Amino acid sequence: MSTDGQRVRVGIIGVGQIGQRHLKQYHNIDGAEVVAIADVDEEKIAQVGARYDVAHAYTDFRQMLARDDIDAVDVCVHTNLHMPVSVAALQAGKHVYCEKPMAGSYADAANMLEVALQWKRHLSIQLSPLFTAEVKAAKALIDGGHLGRLYHAQSAGHRRRGRPYVDGYGSPAFVQRELAGGGALLDVGVYHIAAILYLLDNPDALRVSGSTYQQLPMDPARREASGYDVEELAIGLVRLREEITLYVIEAWAIHLDRFGGSYVVGTQGGVRLEPFGFFHSAGPLDFDSTTDLELFDLRLQSFGEQERSHQKAQRHWIDALLGEVPLLPTAELALTSMLISEGIYLSQKLGREVTADEIRAASISTAVEL
Repeated sequence: MSTDGQRVRVGIIGVGQIGQRHLKQYHNIDGAEVVAIADVDEEKIAQVGARYDVAHAYTDFRQMLARDDIDAVDVCVHTNLHMPVSVAALQAGKHVYCEKPMAGSYADAANMLEVALQWKRHLSIQLSPLFTAEVKAAKALIDGGHLGRLYHAQSAGHRRRGRPYVDGYGSPAFVQRELAGGGALLDVGVYHIAAILYLLDNPDALRVSGSTYQQLPMDPARREASGYDVEELAIGLVRLREEITLYVIEAWAIHLDRFGGSYVVGTQGGVRLEPFGFFHSAGPLDFDSTTDLELFDLRLQSFGEQERSHQKAQRHWIDALLGEVPLLPTAELALTSMLISEGIYLSQKLGREVTADEIRAASISTAVEL
């Protein structure tokens, strides 16, 4: 940590669209200072460095890692680069904050967490939904016992037609398995799965059954130019410990208006995240409750001494490194999400339900060599 103990000195690896978004966030966090950036695009890092007043820029991230005035590294490269870059940073003695998904395979994600534990460094994954008012309200209801014993949940993400690049947004790298690791499931599904796992207290996944699809037509020229080879829709049924089931449905594109959102149900009540609602019964009465989430969040900020650290993912990361709050287990949540995601892919490949042990045994590194 910095010599005065009041700042975390950060280096950012990858300054594309996501990396620049992270850089902007750090400029709004009083406990953070961006010391250096790294990217293979020399012209880009020169432009970004000038725009955000970052003095040091590197085309070789290893040179940046050699600096002794960097405490933590923010990894914003393509998915299948997450593991080798993060491991190199951890072994250089840096704490690591990595974009989602954790990696392109369970094996790579598990390696990241193992190295972090071995080198006694903090590893956090970008899981921004954990800091939304909806998830915090659901967590408050669950922790208060208002849902009773939890037994089923759904993780859902819906886009009517929002496939990267071929539907008009993003670059081809998002739809190439070699770089992205997967499609809808890894791109946005990790957000929804991890949020539900957080509410369930991250139970172990035991068995997974699932299917993936790439069915909707797309512009032929864009298909050819993109090398599109990932799923637009993923569906799974996961059996978790404590006799809990989790239904997963994640779409980049589907001919439906909505899925109904993610939810958790228990013996005494249920909570849906989007749109937020709390459902319970009292004798012969059934209640569908709504709430003012803005007022809820305002009260948390007014009365919660540590609430400032739970408003944004990067703010939480910095405050945790400064010792102001315990770090949420985002790496552990992201790892379980990877096991579930890879289980859906393996189930599709084998045409049957697969066990967690089978998923671990079949998982291999998809990391791109540096």
